[in-house]
Amino acid sequence: MSNPYFTAKGMSFLKKVEKNNNRDWFHENKSDYEDLIRTPALDFIDAMENDLAHLSPHFLAVAKKVGGSLMRVHRDVRFAKDKSPYKTNIGIQFRHEMGQDVHAPGFYLHVEADDCFIGVGIWRPDSAALGKIRDAIIERDKHWLDAINVKAFKKNFELSGESLKTAPRGYDKEHPLIEDLRRKDFIAISRVEDKKVLSKNFKQHVIKRFTEAEPYMQFLCQALTLKY
Repeated sequence: MSNPYFTAKGMSFLKKVEKNNNRDWFHENKSDYEDLIRTPALDFIDAMENDLAHLSPHFLAVAKKVGGSLMRVHRDVRFAKDKSPYKTNIGIQFRHEMGQDVHAPGFYLHVEADDCFIGVGIWRPDSAALGKIRDAIIERDKHWLDAINVKAFKKNFELSGESLKTAPRGYDKEHPLIEDLRRKDFIAISRVEDKKVLSKNFKQHVIKRFTEAEPYMQFLCQALTLKY
């Protein structure tokens, strides 16, 4: 594609959603959402399919309006204090073929004005998956350290997410990797400036970051007995 997938007009629209986060305004501007947000995002997902398959055939790029890699624009407000109905970002998750939701291992892209990032890993895994990852860190500590200390990964990504305040039940609080064992999320984030997201070579940038994270993703998949 010779033109950028994401544009300044699209970023401007996301800012407008933030200022006018209500159903009436959104319905009045639905055509702009389709033209500036959903269509470019689906084009990006479609363009990523072959490159992602080259990284791993088990992570999927599904360019569907509903039920694919593009996350829904509607917020889940059931348990939220903020009842704003719409997200102010574009969320794209290339999740593992064995995963059914956002809690599966995946490669992720977040596009939001002044808060864009590339993510990898698994967010809020269930207790069984969390236990498998923690046990793998203990049993294969060298592989874990090798994965998170890959030069390019360590330079461009930061391990993120929530952690327990103390050691998880059944784990040694004096373990040398206790900081990692306390994690509730196993995600890593690479921040991206808006101007890079709006550039013509942004897809290549995303692929490069995903490639740098391969050892990390391979470790998580092996811990969960998933193919990479």
